[in-house]
Amino acid sequence: MTRRGDSTRTAHAGLPAGADGEPFLPGPTFAAPYHLAGPSDASRFNYGRYDNPTWARLEDALGELEGAQSVVFASGMAAVSAVVIPSLHTGDVLVAPSDAYPGIRAIAHDVLEPNGIEVRFVPSDDEAVRAALPGATLVWLESPSNPGLAVLDLPALAAEAHAAGAVVAVDNTLAGPLRQRPLEAGADYSVMSGSKHLAGHSDLILGAVAVADDERAQALRSWRIATGSIPGPFEAWLAHRSLATWALRLERQEANARAIADALRARDDVSDVRWPGVGSVVCFDVGSQARADAFLEACELVAAATSFGGLHANAERRARWGSDDVGEGFIRFNAGIEDTPDLVADVERALELSRP
Repeated sequence: MTRRGDSTRTAHAGLPAGADGEPFLPGPTFAAPYHLAGPSDASRFNYGRYDNPTWARLEDALGELEGAQSVVFASGMAAVSAVVIPSLHTGDVLVAPSDAYPGIRAIAHDVLEPNGIEVRFVPSDDEAVRAALPGATLVWLESPSNPGLAVLDLPALAAEAHAAGAVVAVDNTLAGPLRQRPLEAGADYSVMSGSKHLAGHSDLILGAVAVADDERAQALRSWRIATGSIPGPFEAWLAHRSLATWALRLERQEANARAIADALRARDDVSDVRWPGVGSVVCFDVGSQARADAFLEACELVAAATSFGGLHANAERRARWGSDDVGEGFIRFNAGIEDTPDLVADVERALELSRP
């Protein structure tokens, strides 16, 4: 059967079979212990750290979108940790991006290197990654990268990494499974922060890892049990509820991102405009910290805030964190679902008011 469209899939993903008197999506299950009078394996649900019906439905839903098995975690960083930390041992080698999400760098510096694991940081560039592959154990890629929005040749790099004997993980947070399925490109792990486009309402923290085989899925679940990095049932339910509108939100966000990028490229007072053609994030440089701050202050519809993927437009001067090699005037902008003319007009007005 032909694969159905994105809105059809997101609206129906993970829903139980319909039954009279039951809601489309059952509410969250709050439980530490469950009734369990028989053997410990008499039910899948026996203790709240091991499993939960609300997680299970969300995992089924994400698995449908990924075309694989999905395991959900308490946060994106919990998902990252579940892939990286148990995969590497003393003497192993991690290849990781020097210019992408800083969380992977924090794990590398604080956990991996002190335990005798070699870390090779490279830019998000195909040739730079290739040069670092010999002897690698795990290759961590992010495409599009955050905040630089670099796009990698995932099928080629995955094949070359495997030929070198490495496992490949891809941070797919910015594109997500509606725009890119890294496992189909050859990756072994597809990792995503569910706090961004998936949840879409800027109101929860969640993470997920997709894998194609039972052994890796079970290893991830065992790590989640051992470390207690479990999502709250209410957060999992909120994410599943929000999943239904993902495709609709993304369609408007990408239309807005495209319009913002086009408007910025037409100006002579903005440089380095970046939009990879997917997702809600547009990046650009307004020249200085002072102007970036003035631009954000002048915006009426755009909240000054970090993160992206939410339905409200927001932006930040990315250099304020000190974690990315970007200019002092570099803006990371999240296009929300506002009406396109209104959002473009707000950005144009704020740029005019902040012009030096």
